[in-house]
Amino acid sequence: MRFRLTFSAIIVALCAAVAIAQPKDAARPNIIVILSDDMGYSDIGCYGGEIQTPALDRLAAGGLRFTQFYNTGRCCPTRASLLTGLYPHQAGVGHMMEDRGLAGYHGNLNQHCRTLAEVVRTAGYRTYMCGKWHVTRHIQPDGPKENWPRQRGFDRFYGTITGAGSFYDPGTLTRDNTNISPFADPEYQPTQYYYTTALADHATKYINEHCEQHAEQPFFLYLAFTTAHWPMHALEKDIAKYKGKYDAGYEPIRAARYARLQELGLIDPQWALSPQQGDWSKVEHRAWEARCMEVYAAMIDSMDQGIGQVVATLEQRGQLDNTLILFLQDNGGCQEGVGRQANKNQRESFPKIAADAIRLDVIPKQDRAGVPTKMGPQHMPGPADTYIAYGINWANVSNTPFREYKHFVHEGGISTPLVAHWPAGIKRRGELETEPGHLIDIMATCVDLSGAKYPQMVDGQAIHPLEGVSLRPSFTAAPLNRKSPIFWEHEGNRAVRDGDWKLVAKENRPWELYNVKLDRTELHDLAQEHPQRVQDMAAQWDVYAQRANALPLGAWRGKGQK
Repeated sequence: MRFRLTFSAIIVALCAAVAIAQPKDAARPNIIVILSDDMGYSDIGCYGGEIQTPALDRLAAGGLRFTQFYNTGRCCPTRASLLTGLYPHQAGVGHMMEDRGLAGYHGNLNQHCRTLAEVVRTAGYRTYMCGKWHVTRHIQPDGPKENWPRQRGFDRFYGTITGAGSFYDPGTLTRDNTNISPFADPEYQPTQYYYTTALADHATKYINEHCEQHAEQPFFLYLAFTTAHWPMHALEKDIAKYKGKYDAGYEPIRAARYARLQELGLIDPQWALSPQQGDWSKVEHRAWEARCMEVYAAMIDSMDQGIGQVVATLEQRGQLDNTLILFLQDNGGCQEGVGRQANKNQRESFPKIAADAIRLDVIPKQDRAGVPTKMGPQHMPGPADTYIAYGINWANVSNTPFREYKHFVHEGGISTPLVAHWPAGIKRRGELETEPGHLIDIMATCVDLSGAKYPQMVDGQAIHPLEGVSLRPSFTAAPLNRKSPIFWEHEGNRAVRDGDWKLVAKENRPWELYNVKLDRTELHDLAQEHPQRVQDMAAQWDVYAQRANALPLGAWRGKGQK
C-alpha cells in the first residue's frame, strides 16, 4: 500500500453501507472540480482524441458535455477565475506571478475575492485540494502564506504552490502548510514517485478520510493536475501504449480528430479546419518528435487512470450518485518551446542534493544525484533527467480544429472541454450542451448547489460581485439566461463573445469579427462587412476592461513597457 496509515476493507465497506443507507439530499451534492493543464480541445477521447481516456469517456457518457465552454487562455489567470468566479484581473491575477503595481496585476489573489473553498465552507462543506495552486507569487517556505490553500479555505492540501516542474521531483511540493521532499515524506512512499499518481492517491485518501471522519458533511475537492504541462514526463508503462502511434506525423492525427469531432456532434461540419502547422516531411528528428507526442499521450492516459481511481473510490463509498464532477482544462495546447533546443555549456555533473532537501525550482538544472537536466532532440523525453516540451506542431494537433494556442484568446487558446457528471442531479445522459459558458460560471454553480451565501463584505473588505451564472439550468436543458457578454484579456490579446458573434484581437492588432455559429474556426473575418457591430462590441469590451481592472493594455509587460 502507498500510505503507511491505511484503513481496513471492513471499515471501507461499513462506511459505504452507511452512506448508501443515508443518502445526501441531491440539492447538496459533493462537488469535485478537476482541472488539467496545457491540453487542447480534442485531446481526450470523448472530445475526438485518440488518447485512451476511459474514465473521462464514462463520465461523459453518463453526463453532459459542453461544446462551447471557455477558460482564460493561460494557467494562473484561469485558476484565479475558476477559484473566485471573477475575471482574473478582478482577483489580482491578470497575468503571471509578478507584481506590476496595478490592481489587476499584483500576481497574488487579493482580498476582494473569495475562493470556492471559502464560500462553500460557510454552507458546511469540508474542503480539500490536491495539485497545482499557482495564484500567489509567494512560494518561499519562510515567506508570506496568506494566499496558500490552507489560508484560502481548504481544510487539507497536497500539491505544488508554483506553476510547473518535474513530475518525478516537483518543486514547492507541500502538504498543508509545510514544504516536503517526495523522498523524505513519512506519510507517502510509493515504489516510484510520479506527481500525477501522487495527486490521485491523495485525492482518494482525502475522500476516504472524509467518509470516515466527516460523513455527516458534504465535501468539495479541487483536483488540479499538472498534466500535460511541460516537461514531457511519463512512466514507461504508459508510454509503451502509444509506441508508433504518431510515427505518421501531424496531419493524419489531426484529420482523424477533425472527422471524429464531427461524428460526435461537437463541431459543425461547415466549420473548415484551421491551417496545418508543421510539415512532417521536413521534420529532421522524426523519432524524437513522435516520442514527444507519445509521452504527452501517456501523461493524459495516466491522469485518466487517476480520475478513474477517484471515481472508483466514490463508488465504493456510495458517493458517486450524489457527487457533481466537473472536468475542464486551463488553456489550449501549449506552443512553448521549452527544452526543445540542446543545453548550452552542458556540465557533466553537479553536486548531489540531499533526499530531504526542499526544492523550489521550476526548470531544474539537475536531479538529486547530480545528473544534469537534458534538453534537445538528442534526448528522448519521458525520463526524470529530461525536460522537453512537445512543441507548436503537436499543439496545433491538440487544438483541432481551432486556431492559435495558449496565451491567445482565439478559440484554440480558450476553448475547453467541460464534462459534467452527477447522476442524482443531471438527467441528461451523454448529451451535448451548446450554450456558451465560462470559468466564471463554476463559482455561481457551486453557490447555487451548495446553498452557500456569496458574501458582499469580509473583514471590512468589499467583495466583488460574481460575474458568472449557475450552470444548473443546463442540467435540465433549460437556458442559462446570461445577461451580459463574456470577455477576455491576456497579454494584450482581447475578445468579447456576445451571442453568435465574437470580436477578437491579438496585442496591438486590429479587431477581427467572426460569426462563431457559422465559423468557429475563425477563418473568415467579417470586421470590414460589419463596422457598426465591431464598434458596438469594442465599446462593450472597453467598459468591461475598465471595471474589471484589465487596463492599461500592456500592463503585463511591466511599468514603462509597451
